[in-house]
Amino acid sequence: MKRYWWLLILPALLLLWWALDRRDSAVTIHFSTVRQAVIESTVSTNGKIEPEEWAAARAETSGVVKAVNVERGQQVKAGQTLVTLDTSAAESALAAAQAAERQAQAENATLAEGGKASALADLNNSIASAQSAIEIAQRDYESMQRLGAKQAATKMQVQSAKDDLEKAKQHLASLEDQKRTLVTTSDRNVAQAKLRDAEAALSLARHQLALSTIVAPIAGTLYQFDLKVGAYLQPGTIVGLAGKLDRVKVTVYVDEPDLGRVAKDLPVDITWDAQPGRHWWGHVTKLPTEVIALGTRTVGEVATIVDNPHHDLLPGVSVNVRIVAKVAKDATSIPKAALRTIRGVNGVYRLNGDRLSWKPITTGVSDINDVQVISGLAVGDKVADRVIDPSDAEIRDGLRVNPVFN
Repeated sequence: MKRYWWLLILPALLLLWWALDRRDSAVTIHFSTVRQAVIESTVSTNGKIEPEEWAAARAETSGVVKAVNVERGQQVKAGQTLVTLDTSAAESALAAAQAAERQAQAENATLAEGGKASALADLNNSIASAQSAIEIAQRDYESMQRLGAKQAATKMQVQSAKDDLEKAKQHLASLEDQKRTLVTTSDRNVAQAKLRDAEAALSLARHQLALSTIVAPIAGTLYQFDLKVGAYLQPGTIVGLAGKLDRVKVTVYVDEPDLGRVAKDLPVDITWDAQPGRHWWGHVTKLPTEVIALGTRTVGEVATIVDNPHHDLLPGVSVNVRIVAKVAKDATSIPKAALRTIRGVNGVYRLNGDRLSWKPITTGVSDINDVQVISGLAVGDKVADRVIDPSDAEIRDGLRVNPVFN
């Protein structure tokens, strides 16, 4: 009977021994050494390139592209011809406006001289004839007066000669009135108004012809341009975009939780997957005034200016952005994996002999790998990084360990 009791007790004793041995056996843990390092607190995200200064060349009149004088990527000067539209209709309108102006000018010149030459000549001839008729009537009247004084002519004959003289004078006065009223003030006003209209139409025709030539709005790189001969343009159509690429604007999309770490004038590091290993540097120029939805993210648009002396960064491309929020030089540093939080207190498990010792610490700047320790540790201390064996072991204060170092 006792033998059966031992058979029942022995497994329990073995299990207890295994548990006690496992509890007291050393856990293998990797330890890192507290060291001095430069830690940069950064905000990593993405952004999009556009020129710092740019302008659009637009068609201001409709028409068919007749000639293309530039190509995409070309350096252009302000006012340089980019595209010429077909000018047939504009040239016809200009010729018609020039003819209308000449006609209006001629009409005003005629009126300034007193009227049409033929009408004026007829009146002048009639006035000359009327003046001759007055001279003849005057002589006849004087002759009749002398004869009447000698009783050689009757009073009726003298009166008749006098009446003829008056009629001749009245006829001359009528002709002179006609000459004076051949061109009235109203005629001159109408003719001058016609001339002003003709001049305005000519100016418009010249302007329309000038609009057929589309020029660069500013000096810079023609970074967007795809027109071909034969294309039809409507007023307002964008012909091309010209910009200055020595410095570019990068619109950076910063996630809402990181916005508090961004400030004006912070340095910005730009990389582009198309040119691995290259870096471009700039600074923050403007903070966002609102947050917007960007896909599944909520972001603020941070404006930055980046030097681009060789024009390598192209408008429209997406780039990687790293905003350097804070830099700690010669910082006491531990790996992020070594930092733990227990009941709201940051700390580490420091190696003390062959056992772990919980040590609260005060932290500062951190980057993707390391954390600055402001107080609580000294350079050279060993801190628990990760459990190696058994992987499910529970780390606690006072735990005996088998340390492994780099």
